[in-house]
Amino acid sequence: MAAPSTAHTALTLLFLYVAAFTLVSSKKPNVVLILTDDQDVLLGGMTPLKKTRKLVGDLGITFTNVYVASPLCCPSRSSILTGKYPHNHRVFNNTLEGNCSSIAWQKTQEPNTFPAILHNHCGYRTFFAGKYLNEYGSKSAGGVEHVPPGWDYWHALVQNSKYYNYSLSVNGKLQHHGQNYSQDYLTDLLSNVSLDFLDYRPKYAPFFMMISTPAPHSPWTPAPQYEKSFLNVKAPRNNNFNIHGKDKHWLIRQAKTPMANSSINFLDNAFRKRWQTLLSVDDLVEKVVKKLDAVKELDNTYIFFTSDNGYHTGQFSLPIDKRQLYEFDIKVPLLVRGPGIKSNTSNKMLVANIDLAPTILDIAGYDVNKTRMDGMSLVPLLNNLANVTWRTDLLVEYQGEGQNKSDPTCPLLGPGVTNCFPDCVCEDAYNNTYACVRTIAGSTDLQYCEFDDSEVFVEVYNLTSDPHQIKNIAKSIDQEILEKMNHRLMMLQSCSGSTCHTPGVYDPRYRFDPRLMFHHGPTATKLFHKIV
Repeated sequence: MAAPSTAHTALTLLFLYVAAFTLVSSKKPNVVLILTDDQDVLLGGMTPLKKTRKLVGDLGITFTNVYVASPLCCPSRSSILTGKYPHNHRVFNNTLEGNCSSIAWQKTQEPNTFPAILHNHCGYRTFFAGKYLNEYGSKSAGGVEHVPPGWDYWHALVQNSKYYNYSLSVNGKLQHHGQNYSQDYLTDLLSNVSLDFLDYRPKYAPFFMMISTPAPHSPWTPAPQYEKSFLNVKAPRNNNFNIHGKDKHWLIRQAKTPMANSSINFLDNAFRKRWQTLLSVDDLVEKVVKKLDAVKELDNTYIFFTSDNGYHTGQFSLPIDKRQLYEFDIKVPLLVRGPGIKSNTSNKMLVANIDLAPTILDIAGYDVNKTRMDGMSLVPLLNNLANVTWRTDLLVEYQGEGQNKSDPTCPLLGPGVTNCFPDCVCEDAYNNTYACVRTIAGSTDLQYCEFDDSEVFVEVYNLTSDPHQIKNIAKSIDQEILEKMNHRLMMLQSCSGSTCHTPGVYDPRYRFDPRLMFHHGPTATKLFHKIV
């Protein structure tokens, strides 16, 4: 057989080059989701992240009205993964009893998370590193051997956030870590395994990375080089700091005002340490962006930066935690950069963390309508399209933790309280169960909340005149507005899929009756009270 001619060889090489170039240039966009733990936005949570703001926010878009579906880790993370409100994914709190990473969750929800869809239907390689769900890895939830469907590379923290002395599930195998900074500090380890993935991943496929840091969650252990940062910083003394929530739900009213000096010193120290831990997150973001650039993927990659819930430090005399219905706990940062997104832009539209899943699927070219997700794709907002029809309200749901028995250290508070401090200020209770409709439309900036308790307590805030939510106007607001918001809340608490997307529409046939708002128990049906 004659040897191939030089011209034939050259043509073959040219064809292969063109084919390879076409494959690379037509590859779907990559997506990186960086999720922090308990990072507020209202109390300065983004301040330490100078590099993140420069590399993501300044080179992309910052959303300024972003809310979580529930201000607690596990239900919020479940909403991010499923694109659903808690009443649809059925994860209510951080316990197995609350369906956090339970066997029921694994059977009914995990197969339909957006990473599973990316992997199974869109051809993506998927990578996870960090905190997944609070009960992940526990023996009653399948142990570390359980790797949720749809993940190619799995480095998941067993249970809740730590910085040292933790365990990981590495592709289903247990890996223990100690307290050696260079080997074990979790935020840095997540950075290192993420960089390794970018170096050694299959080059022909688009990828999705979810990097879920422990910071700034307790125990707030900073890296050694940052232990002396922000030593003069204190928690913000804003208008709702260290005041009595006199017209609020009983759990807020029980807080002691003014706080003891020991409580204030404690929360100031926590605030500083939270910022210190975020400096390592800032380093992680910088390293990932630089590596994406080095492997020539940055221009074809969307980077999302957000948190699972907000946080408070002294507001309404509650020392530290999340869980409450107020802006500091339910509002989070969201910065996005990527192909086609204009630099240094902002958007005031009402966004929920249930929007992340449909947005990322939309970026991957998947028909979001097939998913029946409660969230909406942000792609029209990312592309700065004009005349976008968008929601005017969204839902926030929370089911209190705690059991119907007294805390032995705080017997006078009665049964049901939990997360109590030494001075018997408690951050949660079994009847700290509420649902809120958060409305932003034109000149309207309102929040309406109902509690599932013996008081059938209602809180309403006009955030235009009262941005710190100091005055509950439930007893003074116009009755017609109250009825409309009550009705809208009932509609949202029973919505599913596209019925969660519509701008607020009211039906005059409904009358105000907060007692009919809540389900009782995980399988009960929401009630409407309709005049026929």
